[in-house]
Amino acid sequence: MPTSIQFSPAINANFQFNCTLDTQPHTAIITWNRYSPRYYINIYNTAGTLVVTNPLIGSPDDFDIDLIYGYFIASKLVYRASSNSFVITP
Repeated sequence: MPTSIQFSPAINANFQFNCTLDTQPHTAIITWNRYSPRYYINIYNTAGTLVVTNPLIGSPDDFDIDLIYGYFIASKLVYRASSNSFVITP
């Protein structure tokens, strides 16, 4: 069953949430890049090691852009632009 997390960034702090990817706990931290004005998603494992950094690309309702494709086998993480939320499966 997919998990949905509402994206509500603050002006002075990074947005973050905990998630399970391929049955392992991870932390996602969303950062703003001033030089290329956009958000980036950074996934860390429990040891604090950076696993992947990708630009935050919004998916339309009828198509999934997997932000962690190639890094995880069973899990998918999508940023749904229309609802301003992250959807994690499984």
